Amino acid sequence: MGEILDGAVTTTRRYWRTVLGISATVALGTQVAGTTVTGLWFRDLTGLNKLSDPGTADLHEVLDALGKSLGSLTVASLVGLVGSIVASAMLTIVVSRAVLGRPASVGDAWRDARPRLLALTGLFLLLPLLITAAFAVGLAPGLAVAAASDGGLSGDLEGGGAGLLFLGGLAGMVAAAWLWVRYSLAAPALMLEKQGVITAMRRSAKLVRGAGWRIFGIQVLAAFIVFMIGSMAQIPTSFIDGIVTGESAMDHLTWTSLIINGIGSAIGSAVALPITAGVTALLYMDQRIRRESLDIELAQAAGM
Repeated sequence: MGEILDGAVTTTRRYWRTVLGISATVALGTQVAGTTVTGLWFRDLTGLNKLSDPGTADLHEVLDALGKSLGSLTVASLVGLVGSIVASAMLTIVVSRAVLGRPASVGDAWRDARPRLLALTGLFLLLPLLITAAFAVGLAPGLAVAAASDGGLSGDLEGGGAGLLFLGGLAGMVAAAWLWVRYSLAAPALMLEKQGVITAMRRSAKLVRGAGWRIFGIQVLAAFIVFMIGSMAQIPTSFIDGIVTGESAMDHLTWTSLIINGIGSAIGSAVALPITAGVTALLYMDQRIRRESLDIELAQAAGM
């Protein structure tokens, strides 16, 4: 675990111009787009605040508030997805070459990653759908019992229905976590072995087999580190935002508030992206080293 995390940090430090150049560009671009969308669609919180007390809002106001929030979140999510795909693809190339002592420039990473972006997009869309479906299947029996009860979904659940919903949710979470670990190495397999989406998922399942708990632990720790980095980056910007904008920002987000908080988010993402991509790529290579002795195919995928 320590060597994998140290490898991700060492790669960032040794090739910081390329790594931070990629992550900072992607983080800044996605954050500018997200901030702009939020400022134009989601800046006025008056309509959304009425949802906390539905009795004071008519149907038109509720639908308008929901439409704005869903539209903003959808566009922001799509922008974030595009940024994650580009960053993951390029940083995987950089890390794969770094393992073999071959530095890669931003141009090199983009040239090698560009042909695989469409396939990687399909993978990034398919995996969340599978994980969400697994969780939904677990909840389905409990929701069905709740809907059939006298109280319905809006009333108090019977003891059996509540228990079934809890157990189903727990089972769904376990299944979702299992799928996440099973296919966690699909992205580097797709990038470095030039595999298709389904073949890369099968490849990931093969590499993960027998090492699921270790990979799960390392990925969870990396996710926690990324969360802490993002939180620490938000602390100073939130403090500055409170001084500059005051309490009025709670009711109406100003452009100043959005920009200040956006800077914190961009800094956190720029530092976190290399860690996430680095840990995943190194786990993939580590499994191949353990099982396949890092053969000629991996060296060719790294550009040697």
